Amino acid sequence: MDTIASLFSFITTPVSWVIVQFHKVYGAIFGADTGWAWGLSIVSLVILIRICLIPLFVKQIKATRAMQTLQPEMKKIQERYKNDKQRQSEEMMKLYKESGTNPLSSCLPILAQSPFFFALYHVLNGIATGKTIGVIDDQLLASARKAHIFGAPLAAKFTDSADKVSALGAQLTDVRVVTAIMIVLMSASQFYTQRQLMTKNVDTTVKTPFMQQQKMLMYVFPVMFAVFGINFPVGVLVYWLTTNVWTMGQQMYVIRNNPTPGSKAQAAYLERLHKHVTHHGKTRSRGEKAIVKAIVSKGRDRNEFERKFINGLTKAGLAAQPDGTVVKSEAAAVATVEDGTPTTSASKRQQPKRQTKAQRQSGGPKAGDDTGSSSTTSLSKSDEPEDTEPAAPAKKATPKPGSGTRSKAQSGQRKGPQRPKSPSKK
Repeated sequence: MDTIASLFSFITTPVSWVIVQFHKVYGAIFGADTGWAWGLSIVSLVILIRICLIPLFVKQIKATRAMQTLQPEMKKIQERYKNDKQRQSEEMMKLYKESGTNPLSSCLPILAQSPFFFALYHVLNGIATGKTIGVIDDQLLASARKAHIFGAPLAAKFTDSADKVSALGAQLTDVRVVTAIMIVLMSASQFYTQRQLMTKNVDTTVKTPFMQQQKMLMYVFPVMFAVFGINFPVGVLVYWLTTNVWTMGQQMYVIRNNPTPGSKAQAAYLERLHKHVTHHGKTRSRGEKAIVKAIVSKGRDRNEFERKFINGLTKAGLAAQPDGTVVKSEAAAVATVEDGTPTTSASKRQQPKRQTKAQRQSGGPKAGDDTGSSSTTSLSKSDEPEDTEPAAPAKKATPKPGSGTRSKAQSGQRKGPQRPKSPSKK
């Protein structure tokens, strides 16, 4: 680790200068030799570096989403040229070039942050060994060696011996307890950050090897932090824990306000956006207009959550426009009656009443015919007198041959029984 840190010695002086400037500010408040002054100086260094890396972080998000979009095409190339690795690499590079995607863009924040990390490690190692480094002179070196965070010196490690810890004015038990707690917090924050990315901000409709790799990294990274953390000084653990917490908060903000299409985070975001737009009747911020504009431009390529959002606006009497605005839709307008219940302006079609079996046999009035409904009545049990017995049912007269309705002569036909017609062949 010392050899790697020495490779970044060119940036040691700027890093030490920034720490000293923050130490002057916090030293005037908490005291120059306190752990708060030096610890908050390291935390402020992290915040300053991460603010400068925000453009790279945005580029990382775009690159990660572009890689997720290309996963189906990459899988096809791998299956097509699985026996020709050279052709497979050529097709992959061609796909990256056509889509404007760089796989290394997702690693830019980590790569850009690495020099500052190793430079800080070099500075703290110099404090532990009692060597001046960068702009830290003998006076600042003595002050830094006196600074303790919850009883642990900034330059102490978990693996240090009792004699080395005693030389820094501390006890080995305090150092190991503090470093163990910080290592656990560092690993837990890294695990939660990766888990949050996998469970909320990944397109669930696409199952690719990329998702399996991310899931594996979710368990590998915390183990790596735990293994390497025992060799980090307390000041470096403060640095790394701070940057993990910053990354976790930054990612939570991005997932909430700019989620990946097709993810659970997008479903939650569109649900909140639907409530907000229907309440105000319009999109208010520039970010909301950009989201609505992107959804409208997709057309039939919208995913399930986006279609649900557009349908919800339509039911609410609103329509999303191509420029991202939302206006009232006259086609989906809903009228309100006096009792406050919504009803559509178009009247419902009245269905005809169904005839009873007695009406169909007697040739009574058709359903919906109001003229004959009052003239035709049917007897019920309540209409019969109580003291009279019901009449015996009359025997059904057997019609004579030729006297039925079918044997009656019609105009243009001869009298007498008619010859049965032969069934038509269909």
